[in-house]
Amino acid sequence: MAAQNKSSILNPYSLLRLLKIEHVFVKYGLENLIFEAAGREWLNSIFLLSPTRWLYKEQRSLPRGERIRLALQELGPVFVKLGQVLSTRRDLLPDDIGDELALLQDQVPPFDSQQARNEIETALRASIEETFGSFEDTPIASASVAQVHGATLFDGTHVVVKVLRPGIAKTIHRDVNLMYVLAGLASALLADGKRLRAREVVSEYDRTIHNELDLIREGGNADTLRHNHRDIDKLYVPQVYWDYTRTNVLVLERVYGIPIRNIDEMHKAGIDMKKLAEHGVEIFYTQVFHHNFFHADMHPGNIFVSGENPGYPNYIAIDFGIMGSLTEQDQHYIGENLLAFFTRDYRRVAQLHVDSGWVPADTSVSEFELAIRSVCDPIFQKPLSEISFGAVLVQLFNTARRFEMEVQPQLVLLQKTLLNIEGLGRQLYPDLDLWATGKPFLKNWVTERRGPEALIKRFVQQAPLIIDRLPEMPMMLHAIVEAQTLAAQSQMGRVPVPKGETSTPDMRMNPVNARAQMLAAHSRHRYGQASRGLSFSVVGSCLFLAMIIIGAARYVVDTDSAVLPWFLWPVLFVSLVLMLKGLRRS
Repeated sequence: MAAQNKSSILNPYSLLRLLKIEHVFVKYGLENLIFEAAGREWLNSIFLLSPTRWLYKEQRSLPRGERIRLALQELGPVFVKLGQVLSTRRDLLPDDIGDELALLQDQVPPFDSQQARNEIETALRASIEETFGSFEDTPIASASVAQVHGATLFDGTHVVVKVLRPGIAKTIHRDVNLMYVLAGLASALLADGKRLRAREVVSEYDRTIHNELDLIREGGNADTLRHNHRDIDKLYVPQVYWDYTRTNVLVLERVYGIPIRNIDEMHKAGIDMKKLAEHGVEIFYTQVFHHNFFHADMHPGNIFVSGENPGYPNYIAIDFGIMGSLTEQDQHYIGENLLAFFTRDYRRVAQLHVDSGWVPADTSVSEFELAIRSVCDPIFQKPLSEISFGAVLVQLFNTARRFEMEVQPQLVLLQKTLLNIEGLGRQLYPDLDLWATGKPFLKNWVTERRGPEALIKRFVQQAPLIIDRLPEMPMMLHAIVEAQTLAAQSQMGRVPVPKGETSTPDMRMNPVNARAQMLAAHSRHRYGQASRGLSFSVVGSCLFLAMIIIGAARYVVDTDSAVLPWFLWPVLFVSLVLMLKGLRRS
């Protein structure tokens, strides 16, 4: 259920939540960190009289990384998610903060196991003992929205049971309401508020996080991802046990692997880290561009590595609550943009941004190209360890602001996933050449989209519409020819011939008029030929197109069958003759 109260800061729940945020920030001394980072240390004096400042001296004296983590935990799942995203960007964070935020990925304090049992039993309408052969009360992992317990089925199958936190929907609803309020204030007060489209970004996050509260949907996501990767050995997705799955309970196959953050253990197991990092990039591109269905919550707590084949390691994914997909248009523009970046074709990048509507239509492509070049040229041909994408994003943001580029809410998940992928790649193999890994993949993808199979696929998809319009072609052709004839006659200034007289020019008349009539007669003759040529071309093209559609449909249904049955080959031949005849006449 999406949040409903989105507009008023006077809402009592919003006011209480704002007071809670202020209390937590002061409790852990975060106001000092914020004001110092902003160069506004003098604002600390506002909180000198706050009772919280003096009642929680012990918490305020903790190391800063621990204070930030504890504050995010206390503020709830929305803020924990923020910490999870930041934890993957170790290049942007000091080590002490990064190490603490990493604990948010699957070590959020668990809720009581008896509560978990009650939730499971209510959902399945049976006791734990009647449902499972064994059940582990101590959770395997605890996250912001749910926690996971180990169990076995009566046939001995090892499974995990994921159960939502009691009351979590209400908490998320309240926090998202507050985010709408803050987004509204940002849109009204900030100079870039309108361009940032803060409310639309919050709306996208609203939809995403509420999807996480439906574990049946998550099970469907897992099934789809498992199906997509059934023939790809780089990623393993556990099986869903639907008989035990409900809206707030999900039962999955239990998988075993090395947590991806445990770099030392992977080195001990002999994992090829370079190959592992490359596989991660390939999985991302495959999911985004081939499947158009990508895991959008790829923080280290959700990924394991199988040690069965160290020389060719594969990933194990868990937690499928946040998945992303793109429209065909966005997918096309993103793929073309990335390929253009890899080839340093900044002119193409600038033009694509204009074509996609991401920047205003009147943007100077040349100026935008130069601005992009100044940001991106320094980063190419460098290993990942020498590239700070965080710094590049800041520069691109400033460039976008100059050209009034709007935030694209539908791309927020993809941007988040890109940040996660970079963070993981940096931890696994700092010298990974992201460009060398991605460029061949994107080239093949673009080639496939423009190749014969893609053309046939589009023909098959559009065949019903084309066939439906074929009976209308003669009348459409007649209307086109008639309109062109009238337009040509108007342009030639045709002189009507008086009744009873021939149209043959009389050379004894004014030579200028005679010459004009001869040219007009010749032009009418040539236009008549061109019109008939157009008719032949259109009819031949329609027949040829029909043959292609039939052949494509037969190929898709049965690749071993002949492309066309024998009795349609003469029709194909006639269509080619008509097209050639039309070209000659026109």
